[in-house]
Amino acid sequence: MTSSDVPDSQYFQSNSLKPLPKINLLTMFRLGLFQMGLGIMSLLTLGVLNRIMIAELQILPWIVAGAIAMHQLVSPTRIWFGQMSDAKRLFGYHRTGYVWIGAALFTTISFVALQAVWQLGSSLQATGWSFATYGWAGLLALIFALYGLALSASSTPFTALLVDVTDDDNRSQLVGVVWSMLMIGIVVGAVISSRLLASDPSQAAATSLEQLKATVNPVFIIMPAIVFGLALLATMGIEKKYSRYSSRSTFVEREDQITLGRALKVLTASRQTGLFFSFLLVLTLSLFIQDAVMEPYGGEVFGMSISETTKLNAYFGMGTLFGIASTGFFVLPRLGKQRSIKLGCILAAFCVGLFILAGLSSDRTLLKSGLLFFGLASGILTAGATSLMLDLTAAETAGTFIGAWGLAQAVSRALATIIGGTVLNAGKEMFSAPILAYGSVFVLQAIGFILAILLLGRVNVKEFQDNAKVAIAQVMQGDLDG
Repeated sequence: MTSSDVPDSQYFQSNSLKPLPKINLLTMFRLGLFQMGLGIMSLLTLGVLNRIMIAELQILPWIVAGAIAMHQLVSPTRIWFGQMSDAKRLFGYHRTGYVWIGAALFTTISFVALQAVWQLGSSLQATGWSFATYGWAGLLALIFALYGLALSASSTPFTALLVDVTDDDNRSQLVGVVWSMLMIGIVVGAVISSRLLASDPSQAAATSLEQLKATVNPVFIIMPAIVFGLALLATMGIEKKYSRYSSRSTFVEREDQITLGRALKVLTASRQTGLFFSFLLVLTLSLFIQDAVMEPYGGEVFGMSISETTKLNAYFGMGTLFGIASTGFFVLPRLGKQRSIKLGCILAAFCVGLFILAGLSSDRTLLKSGLLFFGLASGILTAGATSLMLDLTAAETAGTFIGAWGLAQAVSRALATIIGGTVLNAGKEMFSAPILAYGSVFVLQAIGFILAILLLGRVNVKEFQDNAKVAIAQVMQGDLDG
């Protein structure tokens, strides 16, 4: 009997006749602590540091953006880290050891990045944009690249762990809880950021570098330490007690055979891999293309102040949190993954239409309502697409597949900002009315959701699973013949 003949709910420990226990709701929330930590870190590194460099230290925005973007440019390594967690144990575990080492590194590197920011700011104040100043900017970019590597080394095996510890009947609930905790972490990080940076940006010149150091340094010591503690608490003992990897994988006794090349053969064996990669690319691009234009939209079309446009994020965040939490427990079990995603795409496209109508009528309430429901649609899409993503993995190479899906999302998020800004600039050249320029971005966004639905219609989980089994068998046969 092969592992494919055994129902998910009946997997057994390799050294025991007892069935593996299912994770309960409390354990799901415990796993979510890791994602909560990632949410906190995203606000600290991409929110606080971004604000300090641009507003307080007066560093050129394009240099800040370029340095921070380096953590996304290393995203192809997600595939390699995922494959490593498939193939090589660390501290006796396939996933947990990588999560711990990666978490220790990215929390430490965040503090190192802050120190490089101080040096960059000090050099800028002392010598202007000199050779030394550009050198510190380059070093900061390198540090952010290392931060991205550490983040990939931790988050990719963690997501693969979610595949290992769940069955088909409880995976959607885990996704709902874990990604809800990510949003909670972002909210916690936002509260920290707002309290830390309560001063008006216009007073930045009066804020000395030493005052900033005294205020910010302790935060980048205490909060990363807490995040590392959350990573340990979230994962300690989970893999040993709940992981089905050993029961599902036909490579379990032949770990040295899962090379990156062989894993990539499995990854590319099915056309479904390319289809789902394309779907994720288009969907994520459509979800985030508005990020670069929404706050300027509120200011230029609705006459909102900076504080008012900042609060727009709260409506989107509340809707997303409710959408993720409710989808995992209520929507996915009733509609299924693909129908839930289609519902989310339709709702998101409708909300984009509300953005345009709100601009045409200068109705702030309609804009806020549209953002609230767009957040709800985003939550449905996040939970649905993530659950489908976890289904589209082969047990032997789960980490490799998770790395590939993570790469699609990272690339599309980076492209979303570029495309959103480019289309807006082109719109402003073509139209004199701001609403038409911004509307062109929203129309493109709605087209993206429609295209995502069309791509989703071609995704077939059964075809993927059948092709993956054949590819794995061929890889194993090739190893034996060789």
